[in-house]
Amino acid sequence: MVAPYVFGIALLIVAPALVTFALALSEYDLLRSPRYVGLGNFRELVSDEVFRIALRNSLLFIALAVPLRLLGALGLALLLHRRYRGVGAYRTATYLPTVVPDVAYALLWLWIFNPLYGPLNLALGALGGPMPHWLTDAGDAQTAVVIMSLFQIGEGFIVALATRQGLPGELYELAAIEDAKPLYVFGRVTLPLMAPTLLLLLFRDTIFSFQANFVPALIVTEGGPPPYATTYLPLFVYRNAFEYLRYGYAASAALVMFAATALIVYAQYRIIRRWRHAFVV
Repeated sequence: MVAPYVFGIALLIVAPALVTFALALSEYDLLRSPRYVGLGNFRELVSDEVFRIALRNSLLFIALAVPLRLLGALGLALLLHRRYRGVGAYRTATYLPTVVPDVAYALLWLWIFNPLYGPLNLALGALGGPMPHWLTDAGDAQTAVVIMSLFQIGEGFIVALATRQGLPGELYELAAIEDAKPLYVFGRVTLPLMAPTLLLLLFRDTIFSFQANFVPALIVTEGGPPPYATTYLPLFVYRNAFEYLRYGYAASAALVMFAATALIVYAQYRIIRRWRHAFVV
């Protein structure tokens, strides 16, 4: 029974990882045979300004999007965990953007962010507010990509909702008897019990966020506005591989992205574990 899973892991994970590692040490453009260059691709990455910008943009996106997505999923789960009229519709509306194909989702936001006839700027203008240049200003474009990611929290919401609904009601009944305030109940009962799930969602969202900005950056902002304001690591890898045919260079960038993801997740794990131990004590 285990053999199919082992075969699947070997075929879909181990083999591509080994091929990526081999490509990262070579120069390959599909036209000529691969040529071994050792660490040459990695040395070039260090001096590549576009790569440094892409790495910085990716880290900034994660620093902004991951906490906001996690807070959004947790907040909606706490608001919608009770049974009342219409709650099913709200839950469906929260999850629905997650099942929309990425390209269709990006095209929808391309219309929303249009500075001339997009509904967002039209609404802001009608209210007398500023009308950001979502597609032509560097800061506004980065904000737009983060905003797009905040509406696809359906999976995290479902997990957080199931966790909240599974918490023992006796603890909340006891807190009500003792007349505990809502913030105290949240900090001393809800949050510690949901901490393992939130940690899992944090890891998952960090890994997801390293890749989730690819389609928005490709379709909505095309990696701009200049200079490379929304060029993230996945887009950097894609362009070097499929536009410039530098497969070895793209593979080395992909390995750096994998290493950065692993380091960030490990750092998060260490920090959260220390916080949880201190909180429990």
